[in-house]
Amino acid sequence: MFISPAYAQSAGATDPLGGIGIILPMLIMVGIFYFLLIRPQQQRQKEHREMVNSVRRGDTVVTSGGFVGKVSKVFDTTGDVEVELNDQMKVRIVRSTLIDVRSKGEPVKS
Repeated sequence: MFISPAYAQSAGATDPLGGIGIILPMLIMVGIFYFLLIRPQQQRQKEHREMVNSVRRGDTVVTSGGFVGKVSKVFDTTGDVEVELNDQMKVRIVRSTLIDVRSKGEPVKS
């Protein structure tokens, strides 16, 4: 009396695109992230790497510690740079710690 008979439910609507309906939005999001986030970051890294590799004597540089100084010597074999902070103080730093090259110096005279 209180129990009603159970009937099988009808089949649900099928996705007209198949499994692509789920994958396509994900692929679009990955493409958007690539062009808005990943690619610009890679370009900035490439520019920074080129800037650091092109440092030469006479350039005014900023280190990651916030020091501003003039490059007095470049060591190609070790990848270090000697930076003159004032007339009496010179420090040797790793090139990768350079953040910015503020002004380019004149090329070294032969």
